[in-house]
Amino acid sequence: MSIGLRLVPPPIQLADAPPPDWSHVARLSDDTGLLEHARNAIVRREHGYCVDDVSRGLLLICREPRPTAQLVGLAERYLAFLTYAQEPDGSFRNRFSYERRWEDEPSLGDWWGRALWGLGTAAARSTVPWIRREALNAFLIGARTRSPWPRAMAFAGLGAAEVLRVDPRARDAADLLADAATVIGLPPATPEWLWPEAELTYANPALPEVLISAGDLLGDEAMLRAGLKMLAWLCREQDHDGHLSVVPVGGWRSGVPKHRFDQQPIEAAATADACATAGAITGDERWDQQLFRAIAWFLGDNDGQQTMYDPLTGGCYDGLTAEGPNVNQGAESTLALVSTLQHARTLATRSATRPSGGLA
Repeated sequence: MSIGLRLVPPPIQLADAPPPDWSHVARLSDDTGLLEHARNAIVRREHGYCVDDVSRGLLLICREPRPTAQLVGLAERYLAFLTYAQEPDGSFRNRFSYERRWEDEPSLGDWWGRALWGLGTAAARSTVPWIRREALNAFLIGARTRSPWPRAMAFAGLGAAEVLRVDPRARDAADLLADAATVIGLPPATPEWLWPEAELTYANPALPEVLISAGDLLGDEAMLRAGLKMLAWLCREQDHDGHLSVVPVGGWRSGVPKHRFDQQPIEAAATADACATAGAITGDERWDQQLFRAIAWFLGDNDGQQTMYDPLTGGCYDGLTAEGPNVNQGAESTLALVSTLQHARTLATRSATRPSGGLA
């Protein structure tokens, strides 16, 4: 007999986060690269490959401190794909069919920026010497040019920051990072809308992350403070009843009521990236709380109160809709999950050493 009680799930803990699982990434990969889409967990070969996702895959493997032989093999494959996509002038094609035909012309869209982000991370962090050398060569070719689009420049700037952290004398990387920060610009002084654009669209956390990195690496204290202010403001905007509610497809504008769906995992992952960078640069543990919210978004502390991944496959669901998760498990979403769980692993290690015993 029902007595009208509603079971309330226990609060999510950092210990609830599983380790990064590469199973679905491997399932989506073949001897060419990383296939873009899946229906449920089954790869859709008809949609082919894209530089965007291959770049993300390379980046995340090179963030692994002890990659397996399987992951090193995937990194080599992804790097070969990117160098094949790159033109001598530094631009990149993006879309490659399953029949191994390019479907677009070389240009400097977001994929150019993401390619440089992946290449810069590989050049800086890969445990494999020949991957570092080849990635740096390709990064330097791409760093000779500039994109007219702010987010492409932001992604490229994050790759430049990776190179600069290991080689402060890398002039090409410093110039690219400075130019990326300039294109993004500083936010207005208006506290109601601390953002350099009229609208929050996609990959928003990458913009303050670039300013934070540029301010730190290029010695610009005002830029560092501006980036931290922007990110703190964005975190407040994305707070909904104490949990992360990322900017959905369609974006948000000042003075317009916020809609909550369709939320994309890549936005939660970008929030985690930016908060991890802010915490690492400032040493301020308050950023760990914001990072934890991004982790918890995947674990079910979100507007739908829905777990956003499949523990059986290691894949992440493609979006959070008003009706629940979109259960397709594409490359972009799965890599967003892996990225955020990498941060969860690092945060758990750091929290375990604190006198307070870690995060809730």
